[in-house]
Amino acid sequence: MLVSEREQLRGNIEAWVEQYGSNRSALIPVLEEVQRKYSHISEYVMQVVADILDIHPVEVSGVVSFYSFLGRKPKGRFIIRLCRTISCEMQGKDRVARQLENDLGILFGETTADGNFTLEWANCLGMCDQGPALLVNERIYTQVTPETVHDILEECRRTFGVYAPQLTEEYA
Repeated sequence: MLVSEREQLRGNIEAWVEQYGSNRSALIPVLEEVQRKYSHISEYVMQVVADILDIHPVEVSGVVSFYSFLGRKPKGRFIIRLCRTISCEMQGKDRVARQLENDLGILFGETTADGNFTLEWANCLGMCDQGPALLVNERIYTQVTPETVHDILEECRRTFGVYAPQLTEEYA
């Protein structure tokens, strides 16, 4: 079974390379697809991507290390990023952050034990006039209050059935 997981992973990466192209400009989109499907980018994945794109693995590793939306550590099904700019701070970001931590039972930088939620900071979400702003996976929420945090989390919980299974950690 593990061999078929490796083959499936490689097949997915090859399909993404076909979709985005086989040059360096495809690196970030391919890595974003891996992150989206498998929740993180392992050393094995970086090697496969490097082999397929014919670039050095250090380049792939450097990109994964540099971009905050990519990561080597598994993240939750729902990655919640709260904007931490001064604009959002002035509009109540700290209260929203405390509510998220309380409702999920984790701190920023952590993932819930069930693997459903990860809390992260975002340097700017570009919604300064509508803060505090929150990004859940690819959906933006604006004018978030501690009271609306519960509704946002419940909306996430209602969509759990659409998440693809993860590979075993050895190959992911």
